[in-house]
Amino acid sequence: MAERALDRIDVRPAYTVEDAAAYEARFAGVPAPEMLRTLLTGELHGGIAAVSSFGTESAVLLHMVASADPATPVVFTDTLKMFPETLSYRDTLVERLGLLDVRVIQPDPALLAARDPDGIRHSYDPDGCCDLRKVEPLARGLAPFEAWISGRKGFQAGTRRALPRFEVENGRLKLNPLADWNKAALDGYFTAHDLPRHPLEAQGYLSIGCAPCTSKVKPGEDPRAGRWRGFDKVECGIHRPMEAAPPP
Repeated sequence: MAERALDRIDVRPAYTVEDAAAYEARFAGVPAPEMLRTLLTGELHGGIAAVSSFGTESAVLLHMVASADPATPVVFTDTLKMFPETLSYRDTLVERLGLLDVRVIQPDPALLAARDPDGIRHSYDPDGCCDLRKVEPLARGLAPFEAWISGRKGFQAGTRRALPRFEVENGRLKLNPLADWNKAALDGYFTAHDLPRHPLEAQGYLSIGCAPCTSKVKPGEDPRAGRWRGFDKVECGIHRPMEAAPPP
């Protein structure tokens, strides 16, 4: 009698740091638009989403995504604390770029009622507020996907300067196509493609998150210096420390 094959549950992560390193080598020197076109219409098609805050620089990445495949899902976390100008800018970009699958994710009403009933948690516990209004909703938004695209740039803050183009978080592949772009390159792309600017940028808001936790950036400061001013906080919690790639 033949031995019965045992059923096994595959619990391996979808991607490993070795996979990220392989992608990093494969696309070294390949321009971001070409890289995205190859992956969004090829092996990652159907399993990847772009995440956008629809902030001051978001139009660049969204234009690249839309140019490659406008049906690529775009996840936007509406914290219910956004600037009205950001929501308006989102609608402008969606129409202008022809994005076909923008998914708006909001905080869980039950969690808000339990943990931030007065809507002021940001004033005394910004980490807890971000976890409630950004991290948890985004986790839900990304649940169907094995890979996602981030708009992070290395020049934005000291904590991002070693940013790779590919990394892995909790088994999910994360792409940072603009990791090595600087402000001049971004501005040049805006001009070349006649992209609209976020209406608050001209007022000195260089990095825009939730309205209560965003302030104008002073001359000489990092672009993200206006986020959570007065708190020892530089990230919302969506972006975790990078998992180290294996040594060569």
